[in-house]
Amino acid sequence: MYELIKDLPAEEQIEKIARDLVSVKSVNGTDGEVAMAKKLEAILRSFPYFKQHPENVWTQALDGDKLGRKNVFALLKNKNETKKTIIYHGHMDTVGVDDFGSIEYHALDSDYLQNYFSSYVKDTDVQSDAQSGDWLFGRGALDMKSGDAVHLSNLLHYTEHPEELNGNLLVMFNPVEENDHEGAMEAVGELLRLREEQGLDYAVAINTDFNSPLYHGDQKRYIYTGSAGKLLGCFYIRGRETHVGETLSGIDPTLIASKINNALNNNMAYAEQISGEVILPASCLYQRDQKVFYNVQTAGAVRLYFNYFLYERTPEDVLEQLKGVAKQTCDELADFLKNQYRVFADNCGLQGEAPDWTTDVLSFSEFVQSLEARSISVKEIVDRVVEANPNEDSRQVSFKIIEKLEEASGDQRPKVIVFFAPPYCPHNYLRQEVEAEHRVNELLDQVLSETSKVTGEQFAKKRFFPYLADGSYLSMSETAEETSAILNNFPGWGKTYSVPLDPIRKLNIPVLDMGVYGKKAHTWKERVYKPYSYRVLPTLIRSMTECVLEDQKATH
Repeated sequence: MYELIKDLPAEEQIEKIARDLVSVKSVNGTDGEVAMAKKLEAILRSFPYFKQHPENVWTQALDGDKLGRKNVFALLKNKNETKKTIIYHGHMDTVGVDDFGSIEYHALDSDYLQNYFSSYVKDTDVQSDAQSGDWLFGRGALDMKSGDAVHLSNLLHYTEHPEELNGNLLVMFNPVEENDHEGAMEAVGELLRLREEQGLDYAVAINTDFNSPLYHGDQKRYIYTGSAGKLLGCFYIRGRETHVGETLSGIDPTLIASKINNALNNNMAYAEQISGEVILPASCLYQRDQKVFYNVQTAGAVRLYFNYFLYERTPEDVLEQLKGVAKQTCDELADFLKNQYRVFADNCGLQGEAPDWTTDVLSFSEFVQSLEARSISVKEIVDRVVEANPNEDSRQVSFKIIEKLEEASGDQRPKVIVFFAPPYCPHNYLRQEVEAEHRVNELLDQVLSETSKVTGEQFAKKRFFPYLADGSYLSMSETAEETSAILNNFPGWGKTYSVPLDPIRKLNIPVLDMGVYGKKAHTWKERVYKPYSYRVLPTLIRSMTECVLEDQKATH
């Protein structure tokens, strides 16, 4: 790659690299992620500096990964043996290409897509962008192979101009970002190893994941000084089956699920209230009953879960809110069924006692405590379920654990069990009270102001990157006490899934997202705006890098 880009201006270098990366199909969960790691490693090893220092490029295999996916690292060391270090990081995987439909074959062909959209009259915005020539199309062009290309070009720049870098530059690329973030979590241990063995002082980590307009006509370039967190809030809903001919005597879990969904899904009333930030409500990602074939019996159980963002709220706060919504739903449903039964009974002249429509609501930890009080071996049952489902989706394994525990208890009462399932992304932000983090924030303001004067760009700084990113695993704001709600309410924690919480707290690197700019990530109209992403952004990142490395306060 170096021979192809060495004589090009930086802007053209980045586009050349980005096109090369986009051409590799690296869909999350496929061996394309392995191919992408090989491609990135090959590009790095083509740089003259790394030909002279081959030991400074290496990979880290993901422990137990059946695909053999790897993190890729490169370290540019300062000749003065300065320990202060900047991290550039990005992810190498993409979402799938099914949404391209009839042109799926061309999903990685930027030129074909530009020509296609140039005559696409059904969307004048994408048509206009395609006709301008200022946008690069293709799966991953925005999320986030252009960002990776920016890092590679800046790294190459510093290998050729080491006098501009008053410190070290560590670049890493991680797989598995688009779902469970296993690459970033695995990298935590490697970053701690490097810090201990080489004495590196990590001043800041800069991600180049994308930013997009927040409304039609929005021209701002958003810079984020932290990462939104995420929990998967889950509900196991056990109803009371009944024949449809006696429907009012049962408790339909699909009705409970629907009402919980209606209460939480896209409802800002349950979202955090933080002025000026991009705060998003919960989204339903899964809602299914467990009937396996048609009959005239109502459903026995439903599985339901939500994407739930964390900004300043603790996991315990989320758990209590989810329980509260479930409790209110079940109470309201009991009243509704009582009223419907009264109408039904009066209509057909029924006498006698009405059914009981009470539905218990409890957290997973409360459910476990009730089982242990009856000497039921929860650990043994969890271990059996995990062992019997080695290739099952970890979220479904969580539900199966609850079902087996329920079966062992013989408890078929109507109930809602609230719990968490993978993935869990911690949240973080630059804290005013931590001097080094406060100083990074001040330097960023300075760099953005100076860049705006030169380029005319409108920058807007936000605290939380809203799209979920690997930066969540480089620092975390939650204390050990606050995350105890995760450990106790996460079926199979440590067996099907875990997050290196203590190592992340130990690492504690301030994170920034200074991303490429574009539109329609995760859609077939995905595209990156080249003039900003390939021309302005690389210089902006280098300015921030040099300011932090030269500043005496921005250090841990």
